[in-house]
Amino acid sequence: MTLAAALVFAALGSPALASDQETVRAFYTDVLTDPAGTTEERYYELFSPDVVSIPAPPGGEGAQGMLNTIAFLGQVVPDLVWEPQEIIDLDDGRFVVRSLFRGTPVGPFFGVDPATGKSFEAMSIDILTVENGRIVLTYHLEDWTSVVAQLTAE
Repeated sequence: MTLAAALVFAALGSPALASDQETVRAFYTDVLTDPAGTTEERYYELFSPDVVSIPAPPGGEGAQGMLNTIAFLGQVVPDLVWEPQEIIDLDDGRFVVRSLFRGTPVGPFFGVDPATGKSFEAMSIDILTVENGRIVLTYHLEDWTSVVAQLTAE
């Protein structure tokens, strides 16, 4: 392959990759960091209506379950910030994301009732699959045990 051909190939291949990475990043910056401001329209710009989330979020299965969970987070942790620390592109439509998330619950949260006024910070690991510019599958693990320990610490 000549240098010119390689440059043309890179230029043609880059927008799709950048778009998928932007979709993944927007999930954290536009949805998880602003759950109270997340609209259904914005959600479906990033997620397939047939999205599968493993394990199922507390709000239920599928897209509606994720929307329910996002709405809950927006009400109970209005200052939630979810920051990717590392995004690894597996070059097959999948992305591994290591994040830190933090906030201060203002209501009952994971069995901590009443709210203690304490803040938390914890880690999450996600594997997201993007097809046609939308997230179609997410495997996720959040350190909720650490969150509860921080909220109930004396």
